[in-house]
Amino acid sequence: MLGFITRPPHRFLSLLCPGLRIPQLSVLCAQPRPRAMAISSSSCELPLVAVCQVTSTPDKQQNFKTCAELVREAARLGACLAFLPEAFDFIARDPAETLHLSEPLGGKLLEEYTQLARECGLWLSLGGFHERGQDWEQTQKIYNCHVLLNSKVVATYRKTHLCDVEIPGQGPMCESNSTMPGPSLESPVSTPAGKIGLAVCYDMRFPELSLALAQAGAEILTYPSAFGSITGPAHWEVLLRARAIETQCYVVAAAQCGRHHEKRASYGHSMVVDPWGTVVARCSEGPGLCLARIDLNYLRQLRRHLPVFQHRRPDLYGNLGHPLS
Repeated sequence: MLGFITRPPHRFLSLLCPGLRIPQLSVLCAQPRPRAMAISSSSCELPLVAVCQVTSTPDKQQNFKTCAELVREAARLGACLAFLPEAFDFIARDPAETLHLSEPLGGKLLEEYTQLARECGLWLSLGGFHERGQDWEQTQKIYNCHVLLNSKVVATYRKTHLCDVEIPGQGPMCESNSTMPGPSLESPVSTPAGKIGLAVCYDMRFPELSLALAQAGAEILTYPSAFGSITGPAHWEVLLRARAIETQCYVVAAAQCGRHHEKRASYGHSMVVDPWGTVVARCSEGPGLCLARIDLNYLRQLRRHLPVFQHRRPDLYGNLGHPLS
């Protein structure tokens, strides 16, 4: 099934900013495997990104097969960068199985993804790898590690906000049972699509993180996720659009979807949001991918016309979201 979304004309923005060019970009939503796409000729020079939606299980090799199929399809359609969700490698049934299935960054699975990136000639955002860090022997805990790679690992960010919550109707989650919080943020990374600020899922609830990344130069924020079935309908789109509006960044959110095993299910609804807060691409139900063009000229024009970062008052509320060192 193919569907197209076109950015609306933004009449209010045109009234506020008469000189602002607002391109009409077509994007593709695909389920489960797109076979064709149509892109307006005026936008073909803009970088194309793919957002992959999957249903991970404890079967690591089957998960890799599914993700690799979507990445190859993204490359065939011309994407320069493909985003995979949190826990793209696996979703286990309990903390003991999580620790058993985890690997170091130098393990077999990351080598397979590096080879895949080389084969396809694109960048990969691997949204949440269960990483056995250098302190594994001492802690017997892992990191939820967002890995950005092309022909090699370019950057890693270890999730700093762990999801220890009890949501009525969704069941308790205590990520800290098996996971260590990361010690720091990662400076935005230059990619063919723009400068990417790395985050993971629960991080989106902390706007200070997104503000820090934006002030450090991020043009795209990415929140690979595995949102639950109760918080998803209530908060998922609202939070992603808020992060895009307040930072004037593109926001890319690859998500887990569906039933992983008898104990866990995820909300899905992977999407791309532009700096105005408009959802410009969205996945259908179930595994698949969606595509969006990244227009950095549009982003820069918006920031010029609405210069919110120049209007911040740290003298009143401190250094919330201060730039990274």
